[in-house]
Amino acid sequence: MSTASVPPAKGPASYFPSIERAYGRPVGEWLDLVRASPLTRHGELVTWLKTAHGMGHGHANAVVAYVRGESGAA
Repeated sequence: MSTASVPPAKGPASYFPSIERAYGRPVGEWLDLVRASPLTRHGELVTWLKTAHGMGHGHANAVVAYVRGESGAA
């Protein structure tokens, strides 16, 4: 299958390849961390990923936005 037939990811998912490269963990692990967190507010989750896990702001925001979009909480 040619990659030309696969549309590029849009929105928060467009960050996923660089998140995996930057932090050496599958994006699914980051998504699971956010889903399991007792925190509920977007900003709190972003700050937590940044401080507790060393993630950059843009990457943390993308992960949180994606998870919140799944649940309709965006």
